[in-house]
Amino acid sequence: MLGSPAVARLQPFSAVRYDERVAGPLDTLVAPPYDVLSPEERARYAARSPYNVVHLTLPGDEGEAARLWTGWQEAGVLVRESEPALWWLAQDYAGPDGVARTREGLLGSLHVEPYSARVVLPHERTHAGPKEGRMRLLRALRAHVEPIFLLYDGTLAGPGGEPLVDVDLEGVRNRLWRVDSPPPSELAAAQLVIADGHHRYETALAFHEQEGTEETGWLMVVVVPTRQEGLTIFPTHRVAGRLSREIRGEAVAGVPEGLSALPADRAAAVLYRGGTATVVAGEPGELDAALVDRLGAEDVAYTPRLEEAIDATEHVANILEGIVIKNS
Repeated sequence: MLGSPAVARLQPFSAVRYDERVAGPLDTLVAPPYDVLSPEERARYAARSPYNVVHLTLPGDEGEAARLWTGWQEAGVLVRESEPALWWLAQDYAGPDGVARTREGLLGSLHVEPYSARVVLPHERTHAGPKEGRMRLLRALRAHVEPIFLLYDGTLAGPGGEPLVDVDLEGVRNRLWRVDSPPPSELAAAQLVIADGHHRYETALAFHEQEGTEETGWLMVVVVPTRQEGLTIFPTHRVAGRLSREIRGEAVAGVPEGLSALPADRAAAVLYRGGTATVVAGEPGELDAALVDRLGAEDVAYTPRLEEAIDATEHVANILEGIVIKNS
């Protein structure tokens, strides 16, 4: 007899939060996700406070992170909520196009399931190195100190009133409301797509499969509904040191112009090198990440700003820049 299909299990959790009376102002304690920080940026955040979260998310070594995690709780820098809850997150930001928007989502604890269960779906390939590093940290902390980002094809409603947490980070206003009601029932039947956090999700799943306990089966996530104006996907510009494959495409007048005539649902990249732009379209159904892999770019750096990518290609020899349109 076939078993019941897996469902998305999102539940409240007892959050561990900073106590600003002990740790200091919250704006000195927060930082962007670990995987977008350069070593220089990590050092800048670490210098803001000895309690900044980068000491946990990007530690010098995992043993030190575990000592800090325990010590901060013993000293009252971090305190655990007495009752579990969900949280509503709103982020006010302006994208590269300069338009002000608000993106919202529900923060909770999700039970990890293999991709074959079709509860959580990936759209990127992962690499062993980052997962090995995240596994060492997870084993040391036995806790998730930053959430991953999931997309839900639907709508969710947030609470009213004043937020419990309100902090700015690099021009983004982040607000959190405590939600004491259970998660919406419609989420149980949802398929959730990983927008950011593939390596952490797969690490959490592997950790749970190894440990096999109820405690290890849960991961902190933000579920972001797609039916909201504030959810946007901007191009990711990659500056590559070299290409491992010969690229064939169509020469175009410029970078933005090369993309304007292509269908919105077709992945594409414009390769810019030596003042020449070439557009390369993906195959039908090919995701942008697969197209980038096919281009064979190596020694890759990333920037959300087109002008920075083009400037790099014009001032450094043998540099290529690719612009990727996300599939809609």
